[in-house]
Amino acid sequence: MKSKHFEVIIIGGSYAGLSAGMALGRASRETLIIDSGKPCNRYTPHSHNFLTQDGETPQKIAQTGKDQVLKYPSITFQQGKVTDVVRNENGFTVITESEDSFTAKKVIFALGIKDILPEIENITECWGKTIIHCPYCHGYEFKGEKTAIIANGEAAYHYASLLKQWTNDLTIFSNGKGNFTDEQLLKLKKHTIPVVEKRIKQVEHVNGALQKIILEDGDIHKYNVAYARPMAEQHNDIPKKLGLLDENGYIAVNEMQKTNIEGIYAAGDCTTPLRTVSTAIASGTKAGAMLNGDLCQEIF
Repeated sequence: MKSKHFEVIIIGGSYAGLSAGMALGRASRETLIIDSGKPCNRYTPHSHNFLTQDGETPQKIAQTGKDQVLKYPSITFQQGKVTDVVRNENGFTVITESEDSFTAKKVIFALGIKDILPEIENITECWGKTIIHCPYCHGYEFKGEKTAIIANGEAAYHYASLLKQWTNDLTIFSNGKGNFTDEQLLKLKKHTIPVVEKRIKQVEHVNGALQKIILEDGDIHKYNVAYARPMAEQHNDIPKKLGLLDENGYIAVNEMQKTNIEGIYAAGDCTTPLRTVSTAIASGTKAGAMLNGDLCQEIF
């Protein structure tokens, strides 16, 4: 069992966590980054819409970031999963799955988010490749193609209005009875976007390349790309236990990346449904800088 004190502990070592770590490393803050090694975009072959890194693999971007952050001697990186965060008289105690215990004055949650995909056979194999969630991240590569939307209600309607910029051939698969207002149905009809209300049994693919959407009644629809908006949840129950979550299940932060608990900050996908590499990095930089500023003020 390890035990050591740091000024800051960052829980999560992907884009937001590493970005916060760089800001703190450049301020020479003794910082521990604990990472479980499961970023939510690990299934995606290429990252887009990120200036200077467009088309690069997520793994290479993250590894380059990690290599650069670890050049700062005040940064320590540890592989592991955090199981608890407890307040103590001087800040917080962070406990890992391997029963290591670390203390720090400040904590940053940069956990990312966990996608809960629909119960459709083979969807995981296509996720992040040809069944995607963000047109800004992946849409250009599929522009003009016949495109499926696997979603219902407001989420499906939002996708339909947005994706018209990328393709005019759209079909909504609501995976069960549709949940649309009359006004939404009229708008979908106006733009010739049909709604298929049957349940989906499975998708067929070749090495993650979508081929077909197969419905429970046996109907087969050929598609090479589909958009889906999965449910999302935090990687563990610590933020919920601490009372950090908003009504949508994200960690609530103010414009300075502070949570409602003094000394706890958060950044990245765990705080917002706007999930891009660039926004995660930006929020991590802000969290690290704001935290360092608070530490400076406390001792000035």
